[in-house]
Amino acid sequence: MKNKLIAWVAVASWMSIIFILSHQPASVSSDLSSGITEFLLGIIADWFPGSDSRVEEFHTLVRKNAHFIAYFILGVLLVNALGRWGELKGRVLMGAFAISVLYAASDEFHQLFIAGRSGEVRDVLIDSAGAATGIVICWAGSLVAQKRKDGKKMKG
Repeated sequence: MKNKLIAWVAVASWMSIIFILSHQPASVSSDLSSGITEFLLGIIADWFPGSDSRVEEFHTLVRKNAHFIAYFILGVLLVNALGRWGELKGRVLMGAFAISVLYAASDEFHQLFIAGRSGEVRDVLIDSAGAATGIVICWAGSLVAQKRKDGKKMKG
């Protein structure tokens, strides 16, 4: 029971972080992602000469990956809160996905009311893909854990 409470606190905390980041005006959000873009370009510039000439494209890539990663994490946290490792059922996986997609859609709707921001269907799709990826990885990990558990039962 205590572990589930902690799992749900983690979900609520992560959703709050997503909300706070989405609530920033476009100028603040752009400054944050521009800083991350410049940092990453500084790291990869030695390996990819000329990459600094494609800053706008790279900035877009950083922003869209941030969507994907944020919802990847949300999907994993929701699976953890809704299910039990080694025993993940379809309803847990679908529930985690449904909550992730609904939150992504509500987040984009929320952005319609923030200065300089817009709600984008494309971003909901990117968010959903991130959540689905996290959920599928959890499911695969759960299958491996279950096979190991079953293998130990047969040996013991």
